[in-house]
Amino acid sequence: MVAVGHPVAARIGLDILNRGGSAVDAAIAMQMVLTLVEPQSSGIGGGGFLLHYAAANDRLDSYDGREKAPAAARSDMFLGTDGQPLPFMEAMPGGLSVGVPGVVRMLEMAHREHGRLPWRDLFAPAIALAEQVFDISPQLAAKIAADEILARQPSTRSYFFDSTGKPLAAGARLTNPALAQSLRAIAAGGADAFYQGAIAADIVTAVTTAQPRRGQMTLDDLANYAAQKRPVPCLDYRDSKVCSMGPPSSGGLAVLQILGHLRRFDMAALPPDSSAAMHLIAEASRLAFADRERYVGDPDFAQVTVDRLLAPEYLSARAAEIDPRKSMGEAKPGRPADAALLGSSPSRPLLPEPLSTSHMVIIDRDGNAVSFTTTIEGAFGAHIMAGGFLLNNELTDFAFAPAAKGRPAANRVEAGKRPRSSMAPVLVFDRQSGALTAALGSPGGSNIIGYVTQALIGLIDWRLDPYSAIAAPHVLNRNGPTIIEAEQGLEKLAAELETMGHKVKVQELNSGANVIVVRDGQLIGASDPRREGVALGD
Repeated sequence: MVAVGHPVAARIGLDILNRGGSAVDAAIAMQMVLTLVEPQSSGIGGGGFLLHYAAANDRLDSYDGREKAPAAARSDMFLGTDGQPLPFMEAMPGGLSVGVPGVVRMLEMAHREHGRLPWRDLFAPAIALAEQVFDISPQLAAKIAADEILARQPSTRSYFFDSTGKPLAAGARLTNPALAQSLRAIAAGGADAFYQGAIAADIVTAVTTAQPRRGQMTLDDLANYAAQKRPVPCLDYRDSKVCSMGPPSSGGLAVLQILGHLRRFDMAALPPDSSAAMHLIAEASRLAFADRERYVGDPDFAQVTVDRLLAPEYLSARAAEIDPRKSMGEAKPGRPADAALLGSSPSRPLLPEPLSTSHMVIIDRDGNAVSFTTTIEGAFGAHIMAGGFLLNNELTDFAFAPAAKGRPAANRVEAGKRPRSSMAPVLVFDRQSGALTAALGSPGGSNIIGYVTQALIGLIDWRLDPYSAIAAPHVLNRNGPTIIEAEQGLEKLAAELETMGHKVKVQELNSGANVIVVRDGQLIGASDPRREGVALGD
C-alpha cells in the first residue's frame, strides 16, 4: 500500500511495488513524479527526512536529506540595512533563501541500502510524464492563480502561465522537457549527475543571478553535500512505541515530548472533540515548543541532548506544570540535565499556511515501511527554477536574528549548517510484540507537530480509524494562541477554551497527512481530505 499527496504518484508507487520494488523504490519513483505534478510542495530541488523499517532484521533507520547553507552564508544574511530581520516575504523569493538541495543524495543512500529495482528504472515513469503530458490539478491551478510572485519571476512565469500571461487552469495539459532531461541524467549517472556537471551549473546560475536577492551558492557547495543517517528517537506511549526523526528536525522530538507529557493523563477517557482533551494537548504542546526554541538545532553545530529532553523524569516534571482546568499561558523552557543553554530562536510570525511540503507512507509486500516527509519549504519554494524544477527557500527556516535574549540563537545561520525543521515522519510499533502498527506524517510547517500528535492520539488513545484520525478538525498550540481550525460546530469548543484562559485564533489549516495502519493482518490507508492525496493498495 501507498498513501501520498497526488493520485498519479500513488498509481506509480503501487505499480513499483507490484513489480517487486521495495518501499524505498516506491518512495523514489513517487518523489520524482511529485516534482512534476505537485511542484508547489516538494521536488528534487528540496530536501526531506525519511524513516525506514526493515522487517526482516527489525532494523530502523533515519535518513537526513535536509538542505544546507552554502559556505558563504553569514549569520546576518537575513538582516536589512537597518539591522532588523527582513520581512519573511522579502527574504523568501530569489537566490538568497536557497539551501543546497539534499533529497536526491538522501534517496540514493536509502536505495543503496534498501532498494531492489535498478535506480534508473525508478525514474522512467516521471520522465515519460514530463516528456508526454500531464494535467494541472485543481489545487496546483489554485496555487498558481493566487501566487503573485510566480508571474514576476521569468522562469516560473514562462512555465506556469500561458502565452497571454494567464495562469494555467485546472485540466491544462503541460510538458516539462527540461525536467525530463534532468531526470534522465540522474537516472543514468546517479546523484553525482545532480551535484556535479550541467545540473549543478544550472542551479548555481539560477541562484547567483536570481532577483530580487541573489544567493552565493557555488559548485563546491553542491559537490560537497552529503546526506546523513541519524539516531532514531523513540518513546513508549500507552501500548505503543512511537519513533520519529531526530535533529536537525525538531518535529519528531516535539511530538514525542508532547506524548510524554500526556502519559500522566487518561486521554482515552476524554471525548476526542472535548475542550478537556484539546486543552491538555495544547498545554503539552506549549511545553514542547518552549524547549524546541531553546534547545534544538543542527546537531553538527551544537549539542542537542535528545536523551535528556525525552528522559521520563524530565517529562514527568514538565507534565506536572499542566493544570487540567487552566492554561499556563506562555511556557518557559525546561532545564533538562546537561542541556546546552542556547539562545531562543524566535518563531516566524503566524502566516497563512501554504500548500507546501508533502508526505508519503509506503509498506511493501515484505512488511518494510517508509515514512517520508519531503519539501521545498514554502509553496513554490524560492520561486526560481533550474533544470525544470523549483528550488527551495529552506534557508528561511533559520532564525533571521543571529542572537536572542542575549544568547546566540540555536537556529542561527551558519555556513554548512542545516536549518531546523518541523518535519515529523513517524513509525509506530506494538510495545509487546515489536510489530509495526502504523506509518504516518504530514506537511504543514511547524503545524506538522500538532497534526501528527493529534493523529497519534486519535489512533492510540481513541482507537479511531485512520481516516477519522487525520480528518478530524485540528486544535494546535505553538506556545502562543491556541489555533482552532475554521470549521462549523467548533464555536462551543472555542468558547470553552477561552474560559480556561486560552487566547483562541480561528483559521484555515492545510494539513496533508497520510497514514497506513496495520491491523489484523490488513493494511488500512487514508489520505487527508484537505488535499488531493489517495491511499492505494492490493
